[in-house]
Amino acid sequence: MSADTFPETDRSRTVQRKVVRVLALAQILGGIGTGATMSLGAMLVTDVSGSAAWSGMAMTMGALGAALLAVPLARLAQTRGRRISLSTGAWIAVLGGVVVIIAAGVRSLPLLLLGMVLMGSGSALNLQARFAATDLAAEASRGRDLSRVVWSTTIGAVVGPNLFGPGESLGEIMGMPPFTGGFIIGGIAQLLGAAVYLVGLRPDPLLIATQARDAVGGIQSRTDGTSVGGFRLLRSSPGAKRAVLTLASSHAVMVALMAMTPVHLTGYGASLTMVGLTISLHVVGMFAFSPALGYLTDRFGARLVVLAGQAILLGALVLAMLGSNNDVLVAVSLGLLGLGWSASTLAGSAMVSQAVGSVHRPRLQGVSDSLMNLAGAAGGAAAGPVLAYIGFNGLSAALIALVAVTVIAQIGRR
Repeated sequence: MSADTFPETDRSRTVQRKVVRVLALAQILGGIGTGATMSLGAMLVTDVSGSAAWSGMAMTMGALGAALLAVPLARLAQTRGRRISLSTGAWIAVLGGVVVIIAAGVRSLPLLLLGMVLMGSGSALNLQARFAATDLAAEASRGRDLSRVVWSTTIGAVVGPNLFGPGESLGEIMGMPPFTGGFIIGGIAQLLGAAVYLVGLRPDPLLIATQARDAVGGIQSRTDGTSVGGFRLLRSSPGAKRAVLTLASSHAVMVALMAMTPVHLTGYGASLTMVGLTISLHVVGMFAFSPALGYLTDRFGARLVVLAGQAILLGALVLAMLGSNNDVLVAVSLGLLGLGWSASTLAGSAMVSQAVGSVHRPRLQGVSDSLMNLAGAAGGAAAGPVLAYIGFNGLSAALIALVAVTVIAQIGRR
Protein backbone atom coordinates (compact mmCIF):
# COMPACT_ATOMS: atom_id res chain seq x y z
CA MET A 1 0.00 0.00 0.00
CA SER A 2 1.27 3.49 -0.88
CA ALA A 3 2.07 5.99 1.83
CA ASP A 4 -0.16 8.38 -0.08
CA THR A 5 -3.23 6.30 0.71
CA PHE A 6 -4.76 4.91 3.85
CA PRO A 7 -6.97 1.89 4.43
CA GLU A 8 -10.69 2.62 4.37
CA THR A 9 -12.14 1.17 7.56
CA ASP A 10 -15.56 1.24 9.20
CA ARG A 11 -14.22 3.96 11.51
CA SER A 12 -12.96 6.14 8.66
CA ARG A 13 -16.30 5.78 6.84
CA THR A 14 -18.20 6.73 10.00
CA VAL A 15 -15.94 9.73 10.62
CA GLN A 16 -16.23 10.79 6.98
CA ARG A 17 -20.02 10.83 7.12
CA LYS A 18 -19.85 12.98 10.26
CA VAL A 19 -17.26 15.30 8.66
CA VAL A 20 -19.45 15.91 5.61
CA ARG A 21 -22.46 16.73 7.82
CA VAL A 22 -20.41 19.12 9.98
CA LEU A 23 -18.89 20.85 6.97
CA ALA A 24 -22.30 21.20 5.33
CA LEU A 25 -23.80 22.84 8.43
CA ALA A 26 -20.84 25.19 8.82
CA GLN A 27 -21.04 26.07 5.12
CA ILE A 28 -24.69 27.03 5.52
CA LEU A 29 -23.73 29.39 8.34
CA GLY A 30 -20.74 30.72 6.41
CA GLY A 31 -22.94 31.24 3.36
CA ILE A 32 -25.37 33.26 5.45
CA GLY A 33 -22.49 35.35 6.76
CA THR A 34 -21.12 36.02 3.28
CA GLY A 35 -24.52 36.47 1.63
CA ALA A 36 -25.71 38.92 4.29
CA THR A 37 -22.76 41.25 3.65
CA MET A 38 -21.61 40.81 0.03
CA SER A 39 -23.91 43.35 -1.65
CA LEU A 40 -23.89 45.59 1.42
CA GLY A 41 -20.14 45.98 1.01
CA ALA A 42 -20.51 47.64 -2.39
CA MET A 43 -23.19 50.00 -1.09
CA LEU A 44 -21.16 50.83 2.01
CA VAL A 45 -18.04 51.60 -0.03
CA THR A 46 -20.11 53.88 -2.27
CA ASP A 47 -21.58 55.65 0.78
CA VAL A 48 -18.24 56.18 2.52
CA SER A 49 -16.30 57.16 -0.60
CA GLY A 50 -19.08 59.30 -2.04
CA SER A 51 -18.59 57.78 -5.49
CA ALA A 52 -20.08 54.73 -7.23
CA ALA A 53 -16.76 54.34 -9.04
CA TRP A 54 -15.37 52.72 -5.87
CA SER A 55 -18.20 50.21 -5.47
CA GLY A 56 -16.37 47.38 -7.26
CA MET A 57 -13.54 47.58 -4.74
CA ALA A 58 -15.63 45.72 -2.16
CA MET A 59 -15.59 42.50 -4.22
CA THR A 60 -12.01 43.09 -5.38
CA MET A 61 -10.70 43.55 -1.83
CA GLY A 62 -12.63 40.49 -0.65
CA ALA A 63 -11.11 38.38 -3.42
CA LEU A 64 -7.66 39.78 -2.65
CA GLY A 65 -8.07 38.92 1.02
CA ALA A 66 -9.13 35.37 0.16
CA ALA A 67 -6.06 35.03 -2.05
CA LEU A 68 -3.69 36.36 0.63
CA LEU A 69 -5.13 34.21 3.42
CA ALA A 70 -5.57 30.93 1.50
CA VAL A 71 -1.93 29.82 1.80
CA PRO A 72 -1.49 30.67 5.52
CA LEU A 73 -4.74 28.88 6.35
CA ALA A 74 -3.61 25.85 4.33
CA ARG A 75 -0.30 25.79 6.20
CA LEU A 76 -2.19 25.99 9.49
CA ALA A 77 -4.32 23.04 8.36
CA GLN A 78 -1.21 21.00 7.60
CA THR A 79 0.32 21.65 11.03
CA ARG A 80 -2.77 21.86 13.28
CA GLY A 81 -5.57 20.23 11.26
CA ARG A 82 -8.74 21.42 9.53
CA ARG A 83 -10.55 22.16 12.81
CA ILE A 84 -8.13 24.90 13.85
CA SER A 85 -7.60 26.26 10.35
CA LEU A 86 -11.29 26.59 9.45
CA SER A 87 -12.32 28.09 12.80
CA THR A 88 -9.41 30.56 12.60
CA GLY A 89 -10.58 31.62 9.15
CA ALA A 90 -14.06 32.29 10.54
CA TRP A 91 -12.64 34.39 13.40
CA ILE A 92 -10.62 36.49 10.95
CA ALA A 93 -13.78 37.10 8.93
CA VAL A 94 -15.55 38.26 12.10
CA LEU A 95 -12.65 40.61 12.85
CA GLY A 96 -13.01 41.99 9.33
CA GLY A 97 -16.69 42.71 9.96
CA VAL A 98 -15.81 44.60 13.16
CA VAL A 99 -13.24 46.69 11.26
CA VAL A 100 -15.84 47.45 8.57
CA ILE A 101 -18.34 48.69 11.16
CA ILE A 102 -15.71 50.89 12.83
CA ALA A 103 -14.62 52.24 9.43
CA ALA A 104 -18.21 53.15 8.57
CA GLY A 105 -18.53 54.99 11.86
CA VAL A 106 -15.39 57.09 11.34
CA ARG A 107 -15.96 57.40 7.55
CA SER A 108 -12.54 55.97 6.65
CA LEU A 109 -12.29 54.39 3.19
CA PRO A 110 -8.80 52.85 3.71
CA LEU A 111 -9.93 51.22 6.97
CA LEU A 112 -13.10 50.02 5.26
CA LEU A 113 -11.11 48.38 2.47
CA LEU A 114 -8.84 46.72 5.06
CA GLY A 115 -11.93 45.27 6.70
CA MET A 116 -13.05 43.90 3.33
CA VAL A 117 -9.66 42.24 2.90
CA LEU A 118 -9.99 40.52 6.29
CA MET A 119 -13.54 39.46 5.46
CA GLY A 120 -12.11 37.66 2.44
CA SER A 121 -11.10 35.01 4.95
CA GLY A 122 -14.71 33.83 4.80
CA SER A 123 -14.31 32.98 1.13
CA ALA A 124 -10.93 31.35 1.76
CA LEU A 125 -12.31 29.03 4.45
CA ASN A 126 -15.34 28.16 2.31
CA LEU A 127 -12.99 27.01 -0.43
CA GLN A 128 -10.84 25.06 2.03
CA ALA A 129 -13.93 23.35 3.46
CA ARG A 130 -14.62 21.62 0.14
CA PHE A 131 -11.12 20.11 0.24
CA ALA A 132 -11.70 19.04 3.86
CA ALA A 133 -14.52 16.88 2.53
CA THR A 134 -11.95 14.86 0.56
CA ASP A 135 -9.43 14.16 3.35
CA LEU A 136 -11.03 10.83 4.29
CA ALA A 137 -13.15 10.31 1.18
CA ALA A 138 -12.91 7.05 -0.73
CA GLU A 139 -11.70 7.43 -4.31
CA ALA A 140 -15.08 6.30 -5.66
CA SER A 141 -17.07 8.91 -3.70
CA ARG A 142 -14.69 11.89 -3.56
CA GLY A 143 -16.68 13.99 -6.03
CA ARG A 144 -20.00 13.32 -4.30
CA ASP A 145 -18.65 14.15 -0.83
CA LEU A 146 -17.14 17.35 -2.14
CA SER A 147 -20.36 18.27 -3.96
CA ARG A 148 -22.53 17.85 -0.86
CA VAL A 149 -20.47 20.44 0.97
CA VAL A 150 -20.55 22.79 -2.02
CA TRP A 151 -24.31 22.36 -2.41
CA SER A 152 -24.98 23.32 1.19
CA THR A 153 -23.64 26.79 0.37
CA THR A 154 -26.81 27.31 -1.70
CA ILE A 155 -28.92 27.60 1.44
CA GLY A 156 -26.77 30.31 2.97
CA ALA A 157 -26.38 32.13 -0.35
CA VAL A 158 -30.17 32.31 -0.73
CA VAL A 159 -30.98 33.14 2.90
CA GLY A 160 -28.19 35.69 3.44
CA PRO A 161 -29.34 38.43 1.03
CA ASN A 162 -32.85 38.22 2.49
CA LEU A 163 -31.44 39.37 5.83
CA PHE A 164 -30.61 42.85 4.50
CA GLY A 165 -33.89 44.26 5.88
CA PRO A 166 -33.67 42.70 9.36
CA GLY A 167 -30.02 43.70 9.49
CA GLU A 168 -30.80 47.34 8.78
CA SER A 169 -33.58 47.31 11.38
CA LEU A 170 -31.14 45.88 13.91
CA GLY A 171 -28.59 48.52 12.97
CA GLU A 172 -31.09 51.32 13.49
CA ILE A 173 -32.04 49.99 16.91
CA MET A 174 -28.34 49.86 17.88
CA GLY A 175 -27.64 53.32 16.44
CA MET A 176 -25.18 51.98 13.85
CA PRO A 177 -24.19 53.66 10.55
CA PRO A 178 -26.24 52.82 7.41
CA PHE A 179 -25.59 49.46 5.68
CA THR A 180 -23.78 47.99 8.71
CA GLY A 181 -26.55 46.05 10.48
CA GLY A 182 -26.09 43.11 8.12
CA PHE A 183 -22.48 42.80 9.28
CA ILE A 184 -23.74 42.03 12.80
CA ILE A 185 -25.85 39.16 11.46
CA GLY A 186 -22.97 38.01 9.25
CA GLY A 187 -20.57 38.07 12.19
CA ILE A 188 -22.92 36.02 14.37
CA ALA A 189 -23.30 33.46 11.58
CA GLN A 190 -19.51 33.20 11.19
CA LEU A 191 -19.04 32.79 14.95
CA LEU A 192 -21.58 29.97 14.96
CA GLY A 193 -19.74 28.43 12.03
CA ALA A 194 -16.46 28.61 13.95
CA ALA A 195 -18.12 26.84 16.89
CA VAL A 196 -19.40 24.10 14.58
CA TYR A 197 -15.88 23.53 13.23
CA LEU A 198 -14.31 23.47 16.70
CA VAL A 199 -16.85 21.11 18.22
CA GLY A 200 -17.82 19.01 15.20
CA LEU A 201 -14.45 18.25 13.60
CA ARG A 202 -13.36 15.94 16.41
CA PRO A 203 -11.54 13.83 15.40
CA ASP A 204 -9.92 16.01 12.75
CA PRO A 205 -10.17 14.44 9.25
CA LEU A 206 -6.82 15.73 8.00
CA LEU A 207 -4.99 14.57 11.13
CA ILE A 208 -6.59 11.12 10.81
CA ALA A 209 -5.48 10.92 7.18
CA THR A 210 -1.96 12.02 8.17
CA GLN A 211 -1.73 9.50 11.00
CA ALA A 212 -2.94 6.69 8.74
CA ARG A 213 -0.38 7.63 6.11
CA ASP A 214 2.36 7.73 8.74
CA ALA A 215 1.35 4.28 9.99
CA VAL A 216 1.71 2.93 6.47
CA GLY A 217 4.81 4.85 5.43
CA GLY A 218 6.66 5.14 8.75
CA ILE A 219 9.00 7.96 9.71
CA GLN A 220 9.91 8.71 6.11
CA SER A 221 6.28 9.59 5.27
CA ARG A 222 6.25 12.13 8.08
CA THR A 223 9.21 14.02 6.66
CA ASP A 224 8.94 13.56 2.90
CA GLY A 225 7.79 16.75 1.29
CA THR A 226 6.64 18.58 4.40
CA SER A 227 9.00 21.43 3.54
CA VAL A 228 8.01 21.47 -0.12
CA GLY A 229 6.13 24.67 -0.91
CA GLY A 230 2.86 24.72 -2.80
CA PHE A 231 4.29 26.70 -5.71
CA ARG A 232 7.13 24.20 -6.08
CA LEU A 233 4.56 21.40 -6.17
CA LEU A 234 2.65 23.29 -8.82
CA ARG A 235 5.73 23.68 -11.00
CA SER A 236 6.67 20.01 -10.71
CA SER A 237 3.26 18.44 -11.36
CA PRO A 238 1.63 18.69 -14.83
CA GLY A 239 -1.64 17.45 -13.36
CA ALA A 240 -1.60 20.16 -10.72
CA LYS A 241 -0.88 22.81 -13.34
CA ARG A 242 -3.89 21.75 -15.43
CA ALA A 243 -6.16 21.61 -12.39
CA VAL A 244 -5.15 25.03 -11.07
CA LEU A 245 -5.33 26.58 -14.55
CA THR A 246 -8.87 25.25 -14.87
CA LEU A 247 -9.92 26.70 -11.51
CA ALA A 248 -8.27 30.09 -12.04
CA SER A 249 -9.48 30.56 -15.62
CA SER A 250 -13.05 29.45 -14.90
CA HIS A 251 -13.25 31.72 -11.85
CA ALA A 252 -11.93 34.71 -13.80
CA VAL A 253 -14.55 34.16 -16.53
CA MET A 254 -17.35 33.86 -14.00
CA VAL A 255 -16.40 36.88 -11.88
CA ALA A 256 -15.72 39.15 -14.87
CA LEU A 257 -19.09 38.57 -16.56
CA MET A 258 -21.14 38.30 -13.37
CA ALA A 259 -19.74 41.51 -11.88
CA MET A 260 -20.55 43.54 -14.98
CA THR A 261 -24.02 42.12 -15.66
CA PRO A 262 -25.91 44.35 -13.16
CA VAL A 263 -24.06 47.38 -14.53
CA HIS A 264 -24.93 46.40 -18.09
CA LEU A 265 -28.59 45.64 -17.35
CA THR A 266 -29.28 48.84 -15.42
CA GLY A 267 -27.34 50.78 -18.05
CA TYR A 268 -29.94 50.14 -20.71
CA GLY A 269 -32.95 50.41 -18.40
CA ALA A 270 -33.60 46.93 -17.00
CA SER A 271 -35.51 46.90 -13.72
CA LEU A 272 -33.89 46.06 -10.41
CA THR A 273 -36.31 43.15 -10.18
CA MET A 274 -34.85 41.74 -13.40
CA VAL A 275 -31.33 42.27 -12.09
CA GLY A 276 -32.21 40.40 -8.91
CA LEU A 277 -33.78 37.54 -10.86
CA THR A 278 -30.71 37.28 -13.08
CA ILE A 279 -28.33 37.08 -10.14
CA SER A 280 -30.61 34.55 -8.43
CA LEU A 281 -30.49 32.31 -11.50
CA HIS A 282 -26.73 32.66 -11.48
CA VAL A 283 -26.48 31.57 -7.84
CA VAL A 284 -28.76 28.59 -8.52
CA GLY A 285 -26.49 27.57 -11.39
CA MET A 286 -23.41 27.90 -9.17
CA PHE A 287 -24.56 25.62 -6.37
CA ALA A 288 -27.89 23.83 -6.87
CA PHE A 289 -26.63 21.13 -9.24
CA SER A 290 -23.48 20.24 -7.28
CA PRO A 291 -24.66 16.75 -6.19
CA ALA A 292 -25.37 15.73 -9.80
CA LEU A 293 -22.02 17.12 -10.92
CA GLY A 294 -20.26 15.27 -8.09
CA TYR A 295 -21.85 12.00 -9.21
CA LEU A 296 -20.81 12.65 -12.81
CA THR A 297 -17.25 13.40 -11.67
CA ASP A 298 -17.05 10.07 -9.85
CA ARG A 299 -18.78 8.18 -12.66
CA PHE A 300 -17.07 9.61 -15.75
CA GLY A 301 -13.95 11.33 -14.44
CA ALA A 302 -13.04 14.90 -13.56
CA ARG A 303 -11.56 15.71 -16.98
CA LEU A 304 -14.80 15.00 -18.85
CA VAL A 305 -16.83 17.10 -16.40
CA VAL A 306 -14.34 19.98 -16.76
CA LEU A 307 -14.69 19.86 -20.54
CA ALA A 308 -18.48 19.81 -20.21
CA GLY A 309 -18.24 22.80 -17.88
CA GLN A 310 -16.13 24.69 -20.41
CA ALA A 311 -18.69 23.92 -23.12
CA ILE A 312 -21.41 25.37 -20.90
CA LEU A 313 -19.28 28.45 -20.21
CA LEU A 314 -18.77 28.88 -23.95
CA GLY A 315 -22.52 28.65 -24.51
CA ALA A 316 -23.12 31.25 -21.81
CA LEU A 317 -20.63 33.67 -23.34
CA VAL A 318 -21.99 33.25 -26.86
CA LEU A 319 -25.55 33.77 -25.61
CA ALA A 320 -24.50 36.88 -23.66
CA MET A 321 -22.67 38.20 -26.72
CA LEU A 322 -25.55 37.67 -29.17
CA GLY A 323 -28.36 38.58 -26.78
CA SER A 324 -26.72 41.38 -24.83
CA ASN A 325 -29.77 43.66 -25.08
CA ASN A 326 -32.37 41.01 -24.27
CA ASP A 327 -33.19 40.66 -20.56
CA VAL A 328 -34.28 37.04 -20.83
CA LEU A 329 -31.25 35.91 -22.83
CA VAL A 330 -28.87 37.66 -20.43
CA ALA A 331 -30.60 35.99 -17.47
CA VAL A 332 -30.33 32.57 -19.12
CA SER A 333 -26.67 33.21 -19.95
CA LEU A 334 -25.93 34.04 -16.30
CA GLY A 335 -27.63 30.83 -15.18
CA LEU A 336 -25.48 28.87 -17.63
CA LEU A 337 -22.42 30.81 -16.47
CA GLY A 338 -23.03 29.63 -12.91
CA LEU A 339 -23.57 26.03 -14.02
CA GLY A 340 -20.42 25.99 -16.15
CA TRP A 341 -18.42 27.46 -13.28
CA SER A 342 -19.84 24.86 -10.90
CA ALA A 343 -18.90 21.92 -13.15
CA SER A 344 -15.43 23.28 -13.83
CA THR A 345 -14.56 24.18 -10.23
CA LEU A 346 -16.00 21.06 -8.64
CA ALA A 347 -14.22 18.72 -11.05
CA GLY A 348 -11.13 20.95 -11.00
CA SER A 349 -11.03 20.72 -7.20
CA ALA A 350 -11.18 16.92 -7.46
CA MET A 351 -8.25 17.13 -9.89
CA VAL A 352 -6.24 19.15 -7.37
CA SER A 353 -6.84 16.50 -4.70
CA GLN A 354 -5.75 13.77 -7.14
CA ALA A 355 -2.69 15.57 -8.49
CA VAL A 356 -0.33 14.92 -5.57
CA GLY A 357 -0.03 12.60 -2.59
CA SER A 358 -1.85 13.29 0.66
CA VAL A 359 1.25 14.72 2.39
CA HIS A 360 1.36 17.54 -0.18
CA ARG A 361 -2.34 18.23 -0.66
CA PRO A 362 -2.99 20.99 1.90
CA ARG A 363 -0.16 23.17 0.53
CA LEU A 364 -1.21 22.65 -3.09
CA GLN A 365 -4.83 23.31 -2.17
CA GLY A 366 -3.83 26.59 -0.52
CA VAL A 367 -1.90 27.73 -3.58
CA SER A 368 -4.80 26.68 -5.79
CA ASP A 369 -7.30 28.73 -3.77
CA SER A 370 -4.91 31.70 -3.70
CA LEU A 371 -4.42 31.74 -7.47
CA MET A 372 -8.12 31.15 -8.07
CA ASN A 373 -9.03 34.21 -6.00
CA LEU A 374 -6.30 36.33 -7.57
CA ALA A 375 -7.65 35.40 -11.00
CA GLY A 376 -11.14 36.38 -9.87
CA ALA A 377 -9.90 39.71 -8.53
CA ALA A 378 -8.02 40.40 -11.76
CA GLY A 379 -11.02 39.41 -13.85
CA GLY A 380 -13.34 41.68 -11.90
CA ALA A 381 -10.91 44.60 -12.01
CA ALA A 382 -10.26 44.27 -15.75
CA ALA A 383 -13.91 43.75 -16.67
CA GLY A 384 -14.89 47.36 -15.94
CA PRO A 385 -12.52 49.02 -18.43
CA VAL A 386 -13.26 46.32 -21.02
CA LEU A 387 -17.00 46.92 -20.63
CA ALA A 388 -16.46 50.66 -20.99
CA TYR A 389 -14.44 50.31 -24.20
CA ILE A 390 -16.05 47.42 -26.09
CA GLY A 391 -19.36 46.81 -24.33
CA PHE A 392 -20.99 43.76 -22.80
CA ASN A 393 -20.93 41.72 -25.99
CA GLY A 394 -17.26 42.58 -26.50
CA LEU A 395 -16.46 41.52 -22.92
CA SER A 396 -18.25 38.21 -23.51
CA ALA A 397 -16.29 37.62 -26.71
CA ALA A 398 -12.97 38.43 -25.04
CA LEU A 399 -13.61 35.91 -22.25
CA ILE A 400 -13.95 33.10 -24.79
CA ALA A 401 -10.14 33.17 -25.03
CA LEU A 402 -9.85 31.96 -21.42
CA VAL A 403 -12.23 29.09 -22.13
CA ALA A 404 -10.13 28.13 -25.16
CA VAL A 405 -6.94 28.07 -23.06
CA THR A 406 -8.52 25.71 -20.52
CA VAL A 407 -9.88 23.38 -23.18
CA ILE A 408 -6.50 23.20 -24.94
CA ALA A 409 -4.75 22.44 -21.64
CA GLN A 410 -7.19 19.61 -20.83
CA ILE A 411 -7.27 18.07 -24.32
CA GLY A 412 -3.51 18.32 -24.71
CA ARG A 413 -2.68 16.48 -21.49
CA ARG A 414 -0.40 13.48 -21.64
